Amino acid sequence: MSQLSITTTQNVNINFNTANPGERALAYIIDAVIIYAYYLVVFEVIFPLTGIQDFVATLDPWSEMAVYGLGGLPVLFYALLCETFLDGQTVGKMLMKIKVIKIDGYQAAFGDYLVRWLFRIGEVTPPMSIIGLIAMIINKDDRRLGDIAAGTAVISLKSDVTINHTILREIDSNYIPVYPMVIKLTDNDMRIIKETYDSSYRQADFEMMEKLKNKIETVTGIKSVSQSATTFVDTVLKDYNYYTQNM
Repeated sequence: MSQLSITTTQNVNINFNTANPGERALAYIIDAVIIYAYYLVVFEVIFPLTGIQDFVATLDPWSEMAVYGLGGLPVLFYALLCETFLDGQTVGKMLMKIKVIKIDGYQAAFGDYLVRWLFRIGEVTPPMSIIGLIAMIINKDDRRLGDIAAGTAVISLKSDVTINHTILREIDSNYIPVYPMVIKLTDNDMRIIKETYDSSYRQADFEMMEKLKNKIETVTGIKSVSQSATTFVDTVLKDYNYYTQNM
């Protein structure tokens, strides 16, 4: 299992274990089973029971293809919709505990998932799967071509994430704090913030990190500079450490 090192805009290094080709392949197989089950339910159960199948039989070939194509649309967009609404996961990825993230430390957006989805046709869908597999094997971060184009990676949520900064770490003597208003927070506040921060990192839960950032801003009155939620919370932790060490 290789590691993906992300350096944020504030030079904070975060190391994630990347999902290996085997984990991704198993996630794909699980999703394929779900898709197959969908086809069985829709075309072998719902269509006959509702009379749609008899209706389709009366149509010309092109119209028949259109109806069946319409019924298969959820399958076509399955990966794109799941990753968009499940924060970088399909059902298969959830069960395998892997997730899509941006390699710059930000939450992946719809456009990123769209790029990955567009590349699926040429490197994931059988028999072209060998292309994606080769790309992951030769890429040090186990990224397929769609990940490279979208600036994303698939990480494993099973292993602990190593972060080289905590509230207990000694601050460099030349460290310059950014948010003096962190002194409004108590040690108990910082304990909760740190626990939430660490938990969010372990799960790559950028939505929770954003909520944590908003809560800190509300309580302290801090107006963050142009930073991601991850970098902002990290800065708050370091600033609090700085001020408590120098009081």
